[in-house]
Amino acid sequence: MNAHSQAHLISPALVTQKAVQRVPRWALLLFCAAYVIPGLLGRDPWKNEDIASFGQMWSLALGQASWLHPHVGGVPPTTGGVLPYWLGGAFIATLSPWVDPALAARLPFAMLLCAVLALTWYSAYHLARTDAAQPLRLAFGGEAKPQDYARAVADGALLALIASLGLLQLGHETTPELLQLLGSTLFLYSLAAVQTSAVRARASALGGLAIMAASGSPAVGAALGLVGVVVCMRSKQAHMRAHLPWIAAATALAVALASTLTATGLSGWAWRIDTDVSVKEIIQLMTWFAWPTLPLAGLTVWHWRRQISRRHIAVPLVTASVSMLACVIMGGNERALLTALPALAVLAAFALPILQRSLGSALDWFSVFFFTVCATAIWIYYAAMQTGAPKVIVANINKLVPGFAPHFSWLALAFAAIGTVLWLGLVRWRTARNAHALWKSLVLPAGGVALCWLLFMTLWLPLLDQAKSYRLLLSRMAPQMARGEMVCSPEAPVGLLTALEYFGGYSVNGEALSARKQARLCSALVLRVPAHTQSPQVAGWTKVAQYNQRTHNSEQIVIYRRASQANSQ
Repeated sequence: MNAHSQAHLISPALVTQKAVQRVPRWALLLFCAAYVIPGLLGRDPWKNEDIASFGQMWSLALGQASWLHPHVGGVPPTTGGVLPYWLGGAFIATLSPWVDPALAARLPFAMLLCAVLALTWYSAYHLARTDAAQPLRLAFGGEAKPQDYARAVADGALLALIASLGLLQLGHETTPELLQLLGSTLFLYSLAAVQTSAVRARASALGGLAIMAASGSPAVGAALGLVGVVVCMRSKQAHMRAHLPWIAAATALAVALASTLTATGLSGWAWRIDTDVSVKEIIQLMTWFAWPTLPLAGLTVWHWRRQISRRHIAVPLVTASVSMLACVIMGGNERALLTALPALAVLAAFALPILQRSLGSALDWFSVFFFTVCATAIWIYYAAMQTGAPKVIVANINKLVPGFAPHFSWLALAFAAIGTVLWLGLVRWRTARNAHALWKSLVLPAGGVALCWLLFMTLWLPLLDQAKSYRLLLSRMAPQMARGEMVCSPEAPVGLLTALEYFGGYSVNGEALSARKQARLCSALVLRVPAHTQSPQVAGWTKVAQYNQRTHNSEQIVIYRRASQANSQ
């Protein structure tokens, strides 16, 4: 091998054994628990995609829709395949009547989020064990041992994923995108673990792309399979070459599954191309959605550019690139970008061995400032909700969520206080400048995200639940419509149809029926009208009430009765 070839194999990482201490397992589990559990309990399904997906699941569990053709009030899901709705519907049906349907639907998706976190850790671990990923040997010894180095990199990848802002809300919804995220992470794991766990890698490839095809993202799944084929073909390693038929088979399986679903009238192939988006909007979305993983991933690609074809860089890079390209093609769709986050987190972890002290310090101090200010604001607003002072903040709350009634919970307050104390302890530990661990620069971003999510889901949960739930709106509509009534709501979103059924107890039909059929089937008509728009006149129907969903600037819900019925009242 000549000197030029050897130069391309030199690792930019210089890591001592002292720098690869592991995150204590209890601390890592605490991070994950603080991230996954808040928001699981004590809340309603939220607008818009969350409650729409829940409605499809609930309809299946009640037997109101065929398991092969999910729908709410006759309106099928426009995206998402069938697998997510089967999963949620099965849990609701199995746990009924002991567990609230909304909680039962969330449980499997919380498990999926846990699986994504675990798979990201193992993907980074296996990639960091490869020869090309190892740090340079030190002249006098003391370099990091391969297994310890891999564990430290994997800890950094998990912290980077938790710190990703884009995963925060979308990762806690009961939507098809979480299954798509699992599918893409399984595929990432399959290419990462092929050398040490060939059987698991093969099963992950087959399962990952099939999950994506059955959960509304077959095109992205097929694209991942194609780039995986290219990576395996270009690899000189025997185990990667042996993995090539399995990646090809997984791709063929995903294509066949999506085609079968489409042929049977289910949600299979779906092209959502939208070019009406500017480069500036794309950059803004990726900047905040993938913070801080994207800049760190860019740093990795630059410093490891001579090894860009090596598996520890190529695999997460091509996986993330497919999802980012899908985001652009879909007009800056943030849900398409979600599947890039695990791969970006793995790439970001490989920036840690070469991260300059000044950049690490900048990231630390930004995190301390930003998340401390955010947490302080949450506490101040919470105090204003409970005490009624200062008046300015209370007025802002009432403006955003009219009629909000504060609710006090000792349990929520206790968890919020514990989380805040732990954050202060974490800040003190990190700013003491006695940490040598490789993952140290990602502790504060991950801890800050977990803290703010915990505070939002404890101190602010009643406020957020009232602002993002349909429950209050339906309670205001109740005097105008008796429970059990048949309600027509043509062109209404699935979320509103679900709310009418779940919170109001009405039977709904959201199809575009003829005027005669509407009058025959339904005793009430509910229309959604944009804000500041005159409610329409509907032949044969009389308007009896009109409500704003939240504020005067939010959309309006208008209730109509048949003209003869309204006159008799």
